[in-house]
Amino acid sequence: VQLQASGGGLVQPGGSLRLSCAASGGNSMNFALAWFRQAPGKEREFVAAISRLGISTLYAESVKGRFTISRDGVNPVNLEMNSLNLDDTAVYYCAGGSRRAVATEQEYPYWGQGTLVTVSS
Repeated sequence: VQLQASGGGLVQPGGSLRLSCAASGGNSMNFALAWFRQAPGKEREFVAAISRLGISTLYAESVKGRFTISRDGVNPVNLEMNSLNLDDTAVYYCAGGSRRAVATEQEYPYWGQGTLVTVSS
């Protein structure tokens, strides 16, 4: 399964962005999907995850209430990001293949190439 994230860009503090992740080479409805991010000079961290049928979601405390992960008929997984702040600047990766919506990076065997989100005034 190949995943490809898109939608990153430059946004001002307080602004919004929507990331999407396309999948090919397999049925993305068969597994949970997640978003992780890596800020400059930091380790990759969990952002949000959604279960196979989209019933269960999980968020990092730092994004809870601001970000929304979803699944739809067009893209396997989306990430709506609101009230962005400087700390949200990072390369965002979509990941898939887990049996459940979890925050553990090792549970996801499939990874996209990442899309850069820059929050700056």
